[in-house]
Amino acid sequence: MLNNVGRPTRPGEVSDSVDASETFTGNKALNLETPLTFEQGVKGRIGVDLPKAKEGASRLGGLDRKEGTGLPDMSEPQVLRHYVRLSRQNYSIDAGFYPLGSCTMKHNPRINEKAARVVGLGDIHPLQPISSVQGALALIDDLAHWLKTITGMPAVAMSPAAGAHGELCGVMAIKAAHEAKGEQRTRILVPESAHGTNPATAALCGYKVDPVPAREDGRMDMEAFKAKLGPDVAGVMLTNPNTCGLFENDVKEIADLVHEAGGYFYCDGANLNAILGRTRPGDLGVDAMHINLHKTFSTPHGGGGPGSGPVVLSEALAPYAPVPYVVKKDGEYSLQEHASGEADASFGRMKAFHGQMGMFIRALAYMISHGSDGLRQIAEDAVLNANYVRASLNDVLHSPFDGICMHEALFDDSTLKDTGVTTLDLAKAMIDEGYHPMTMYFPLVVHGAMLIEPTESESKETLDMFIGSMRHLVEKAKSTNDPDVFSQAPLYAPRRRLDETGAARKPILRWQPEEAS
Repeated sequence: MLNNVGRPTRPGEVSDSVDASETFTGNKALNLETPLTFEQGVKGRIGVDLPKAKEGASRLGGLDRKEGTGLPDMSEPQVLRHYVRLSRQNYSIDAGFYPLGSCTMKHNPRINEKAARVVGLGDIHPLQPISSVQGALALIDDLAHWLKTITGMPAVAMSPAAGAHGELCGVMAIKAAHEAKGEQRTRILVPESAHGTNPATAALCGYKVDPVPAREDGRMDMEAFKAKLGPDVAGVMLTNPNTCGLFENDVKEIADLVHEAGGYFYCDGANLNAILGRTRPGDLGVDAMHINLHKTFSTPHGGGGPGSGPVVLSEALAPYAPVPYVVKKDGEYSLQEHASGEADASFGRMKAFHGQMGMFIRALAYMISHGSDGLRQIAEDAVLNANYVRASLNDVLHSPFDGICMHEALFDDSTLKDTGVTTLDLAKAMIDEGYHPMTMYFPLVVHGAMLIEPTESESKETLDMFIGSMRHLVEKAKSTNDPDVFSQAPLYAPRRRLDETGAARKPILRWQPEEAS
């Protein structure tokens, strides 16, 4: 079976209905087809001729590779063209609007990138002598100061590498605080709408995860929360604004109640972009909160990194922050295992080096270029854009919760009922319209969820085009008598729809030529 690029259909890929003879090459104008490197490789076609390695004693304790790597032999032009062609098939925030919900994807100002490449910052090494990186430590100290100011928190741990790593930092600090008091608490309360990393982090730290249901308005059920409080509760992990795009109005009461029970309040800071400059988490009673610098403060985001997740801490948890600390004394900066000259209660190190320097530079550049009024406007415009999308689609897509949302608009699939078109089908059709799909089926408390976060950096014209596309697709789904029109989407992407279930249950992790048939 051939697909539209004239090659055998690969395992897990649905065959195309498009005639394979559309073009001889499989290319479509500037959309250039590129086979796998394994399909292009020719034995002996290499661009570098190295002498045979000398025999010598193993330095790997017998773990030396006994066979070849199995990588294909290719010329330099082949390799270069292959990856350039692949890069042209990528969707990115620089190419178009990213309506992804639950994960802020906004424009990255180029001044940030320029700052990150400044000589003396962009080329330093973590193993340099402390005396030669005084400017870098000063920058970390400045960024820490502004993170504390923005959040209204007295301390911050700068080393966590990303959001989930920050969660681990916060929960480890909570655990250390309880152990210092001689308490062995076993439960952490987590709302059912929480990010998946919240319960995973609590479980990793040895706690039993006790889920708290949501009310009909999408917020945590306060009566259920109160009923679950007890002397064995170590704390609560709450996202605010939550994953339904709503502000938890009872947040101060939640903090007071968990403190009265002897626990701590961990706030997932992934959605800080919605309240930046408007609300300080410290004023809400938060004890620990990670900050995704790569979301709120606009650093490159995607592909698994690079990320940065500093954790702000309350006075109660500050003594348990991970080491080392950036300390300034007599005009000199240093990294020390304690902040005050005496050993403290820190739970120890989280990583070998002190944070993600490139992200620190970009985040501080973003803060300085916006100023306090600009940071406040970020949140205001993000919320305005989300509500514009919500109001503009509310007559064709159903919002499960009434009222104004925060930074993201949430819809369910109830208006698609009886059409034969699913949330997944709609998302795949969005690819043909030139959009990366929104977040699907999350949060889990909403059936067939479609979560859309426009961020503050998108213009009204961009949003109007997206809204028009969504209206077109929903109306088409309701009017067509042939749901297969959607089940075959995307029709125009470089690759057609995969059998996702088959790919998940029967993954093929190593390419073999005979598998092509």
